Amino acid sequence: MKIVSFNANGIRSASSKGFFDWMRHHQPDVVCIQEIKAWEEQLEAPEFHPRGYHRYIHAAEKKGYSGVAVYCRERPEQIKVGLDWPQFDREGRYLRIDYKRISIASVYIPSGTSGDLRQAFKFEVLDGLKPILQRMRRQRRQHILCGDWNIAHREIDLKNWRSNRKNSGFLPEERAWLDWLYEEAGFVDVFRRLDPRPEQYTWWSNRGQARANNIGWRLDLQVATPGTASKARTASIYTAKRFSDHAPIAIDYDMTCSG
Repeated sequence: MKIVSFNANGIRSASSKGFFDWMRHHQPDVVCIQEIKAWEEQLEAPEFHPRGYHRYIHAAEKKGYSGVAVYCRERPEQIKVGLDWPQFDREGRYLRIDYKRISIASVYIPSGTSGDLRQAFKFEVLDGLKPILQRMRRQRRQHILCGDWNIAHREIDLKNWRSNRKNSGFLPEERAWLDWLYEEAGFVDVFRRLDPRPEQYTWWSNRGQARANNIGWRLDLQVATPGTASKARTASIYTAKRFSDHAPIAIDYDMTCSG
């Protein structure tokens, strides 16, 4: 089973840059997309309905903002839209598909870079997610949470870590939350389990020559329960073509949707 996570920074923009052509060529089993910036009625054209895939969307209430989607080859048994958390859900930040033994979610954690109010909301979201994630770990089923988490965990996960220690995305409190996620909650950063190399980034600023010089951040993660993480075999970040300011991250698991 190949799973892709990708922040499109506008699914219509990513489509115009060839993302769905890439997707048809690589044929992943599940594609989790964040920041679709579109409502359902804006995605009726054929290119947004690739043959062989089921599509599910959780759009934000605000037009042209946030939103997540999941494309999957095998029809899920159940769909979960949102977390029954109005302030979070109105921004379209969580969509989960459930199979017999595994759940796969597209997750989009808020950014705090625009100012104190959004950073406060980001911390509120991180705090609110803790009991939700703890309940997931108590379940017998397996989970994969794919998305833009808007946090670089360690110094290895961004190029200019020294100058970003007081900036949103690399704040001590945010990094400590990921420590909690992995060390206490017991989830696994699947990419890092497979690839310990430095300079493996998934997002680059549009300013200057950041992408050309690989001055980036690893913000896009596939976070899984240990049983599923142990079945991950290969991981890659696709950078040959540019569909967004983010790059797709693909992980192959030695398993199927049914378990």
